Amino acid sequence: MKSLIFAGLCALLALPSSLAATNTQQQLSQLAAAGNGIIKLNTETFDLLTSPKRTWSASIQLTALDSKRRCNPCKEFNPSWDSVAKAWTHVPADKRNEHFFATLDFDDGSAVFQRLGLASAPIVYHYPATEGPRKLVSGNTSPVKYDFAEGFEAGPLAQYLSKYTPVTIPYRDPIDWARWITIAIGSIGSLLFLRFISPIVQNKWTWAAVTVITSLVMTSGYMFTRIRNSPFNGGDGNWIASGYQNQFGQEVQVVAFIYGLLAFAFLMLTMVVPLQSSPSRQRMQVYLWTGVIMIVYSVLVSLFRVKNRGYPFKLFL
Repeated sequence: MKSLIFAGLCALLALPSSLAATNTQQQLSQLAAAGNGIIKLNTETFDLLTSPKRTWSASIQLTALDSKRRCNPCKEFNPSWDSVAKAWTHVPADKRNEHFFATLDFDDGSAVFQRLGLASAPIVYHYPATEGPRKLVSGNTSPVKYDFAEGFEAGPLAQYLSKYTPVTIPYRDPIDWARWITIAIGSIGSLLFLRFISPIVQNKWTWAAVTVITSLVMTSGYMFTRIRNSPFNGGDGNWIASGYQNQFGQEVQVVAFIYGLLAFAFLMLTMVVPLQSSPSRQRMQVYLWTGVIMIVYSVLVSLFRVKNRGYPFKLFL
């Protein structure tokens, strides 16, 4: 009989604290509903939300959104925070009221910032439940800080906080209409463009030119410089790297141009000049392209001498 009386007294003593917790949770639920899923905090409501005896959990954004604070990261992150909190409003009420999203601005609760020793923003803390069925098994009631290494996007934030909420936060990335419209316009434009350039694409001389240019660039050392991550030119402005095992990016362009000009001159001599009907015109073109070959080849040998000190041969230069 005495044990029953003692148990009844304990229940009566525990009842006021239980009722107080219930009333606080209802008050927080009303504040969240009024703020479209986010409780706008000040020093008093922050202490109420993070009460040492809480059966609910809370995720709190500590920020400084006033323009005079010049906190660009705060303004960049706030839309993501609002999106995740709004997604939480679609959770059934019995689960939604077990976890709250809140925002504390520096101008509304500077004392809290000082108490927590915060010198930067934004910061997100998750406060777990300290009592009731959602109390952590480990008994740890210290707030957990969100790591912004994942960026300011809403998706990673929702995924992280879902580890602590009663149910998974039903966040979905909004449809990027601008991206899809751009893709559609780009696709239509590409189809129209291909329709008009299809004769050029189907021409064998187009592919011949692409093949020749690619061969010239590759044989001039393009992949050599890409693999070794060579600079475009030297620090002193010199574009010729000395030695067999060194080459600058600009050197690739010059060598490819020289090779291409030499190949073009030989092509003119072997294919175009013999087709000339006028002997004088044919003779003039023979002199012209022979002179081009001699001069350009002289430049190539001169370039080789500069690159490889001690090379004894030269043509004109």
